[in-house]
Amino acid sequence: MRQLLSLLLAVGVIGSASADSFLIKNATVHTMSAAGTQEGADILITDGRIAAIGRGVQAPAGAQVIDANGHPVTPGLFGGLTHLGLEEIGLEPSVDDYALKLGNMRPEFDVTLAFDPASAVVGVGRVAGVTFAMLTPSAEEGRGNQPGGTIIAGQGSVVALDGAPTTYSRALFLDFGGDASGLAGGTRAAEFMLLKQAFTEVRSPKSLLPDDQRVLTPAGRQALGEFIGGAGVFVFNVDRASDILQVLAFAQKEKLRIAISGGAEAWRVSGQLAAAKVPVIIDALADLPGTFDAVGATLENAARLSKAGVRVAFTLDSTEPHNIRKLRQTAGVAVAHGLPWDAGLAGLTRVPAEIFGVADRFGTIERGRAADLVLWSGDPLDVTSLPDRVFIAGKLQSDRSRQTELRDRYLERVRNGTAR
Repeated sequence: MRQLLSLLLAVGVIGSASADSFLIKNATVHTMSAAGTQEGADILITDGRIAAIGRGVQAPAGAQVIDANGHPVTPGLFGGLTHLGLEEIGLEPSVDDYALKLGNMRPEFDVTLAFDPASAVVGVGRVAGVTFAMLTPSAEEGRGNQPGGTIIAGQGSVVALDGAPTTYSRALFLDFGGDASGLAGGTRAAEFMLLKQAFTEVRSPKSLLPDDQRVLTPAGRQALGEFIGGAGVFVFNVDRASDILQVLAFAQKEKLRIAISGGAEAWRVSGQLAAAKVPVIIDALADLPGTFDAVGATLENAARLSKAGVRVAFTLDSTEPHNIRKLRQTAGVAVAHGLPWDAGLAGLTRVPAEIFGVADRFGTIERGRAADLVLWSGDPLDVTSLPDRVFIAGKLQSDRSRQTELRDRYLERVRNGTAR
C-alpha cells in the first residue's frame, strides 16, 4: 500500500510540473523590478513565462491555482560562485573538475565542459529556492611534485538548476592577493606583472620577438581577446583594499568590465568602487582577519558598500556545492548589520543577474519574463522560512532531493523501530 501511495504522489508531482498554466493568488510579490513589492497580487504563469501580475487575475481553463495566503514570492535565488556540478565529494578527486593544475596560464580553460546537470547537489540547491548559479573555476597551487595553477583560473558560466546543460553567459575568473602569490612566484607584485604580459600578448602581438617567453598559448590569446572585447565579465577574487585599488586602476586602463569577489576590505575603498561602478560579490559572514589581506573584515561590509552606492551580491567563501542553500543566511546577516532588506534580497536575485549579463532571464519577476520564482512560507531572508513552491522557466520543480530521500528513508526506520 505504501509503495502504491508513493507512486501516486510521484505521478502527482510530475503531472503538476508539466501543467501549462499556474495562477498564484494573493501573494506578496517582491518583483525586484521598478514595480517594487505588490501586496495581495496574483501571478499567472503560461507557457513558461509570466503572463500577468496584479490583482484579480483570472485563471484560464485548466490552470492549477495556488493560494499563497499572503506569503512572499520572490525571484529564484542565486547560488553564488560555486563548484555546482563540478564537484561531488571533496575527498573524491575523480569528480573534482574545477581546477586546472598544469602550471600554465590558460584562460581558454572552461569548466562548463565538465558540468553535470544531474549531480545530486543540483536538486539539493533547487529545493532550497536556488534557481541559478555561476559555475566557477578555482586557481589552486600545486602540492608536492604536482604542478599548480595560475592567477587566471579559467572561465565559468551561469546555469539554471533545472537539470538542463544550458549555459547563459560567460565570466573569466582571476585570483589576486596574498593567497594567490604562490601562483606568481611568491609575490603579489608578480600577479600584475604576469597579467600585464598576457594583455600585451593579446593587444600587441607584433611587439613580441620569436624567442620571447610567452605566458599564453594561441588559444589562450584568442580566449583572453574575446573577454577583452566584451564577451563576458572579469571577476577578480581579491580582499585587501590596496589590491582592489590596483585592480581598479588596471581595469580602467584596459577598459574592462569587472566585478570584485571576496572583497573583505572592499568597504575601505567603497568610494572608488562606486565611482568606477564596479559591483562586489561578498561573503557577508566574513568578519575575522583570517589573513593579513582581511584585517578589515567586518559584518557591516555589505551595508557600508551599499550606502556608498556599490551594488552588492552574495556568495560564500566556500565554493563547495552543497553549501549554496545556505547563501540566503549571508544576506540575512548583512541585513541584521545595517543593509536595507530590499538590498539584501536584490543581492540574491537582481544584482548577480545584472553582474553576469543574464538580467533578461533571471533575477526579477516581470511580465513576459521566464517564470523563475519561489513561494516562501515566510521571510526569505529568515533561515526558518522554507520554499513552498519553486518554479524554473515556468515549470513547477519537484520538492524532493537526495537529502529529503535520505531523511525519509531513515525517519521511516525510526518510526518502525528498525534504525541502527
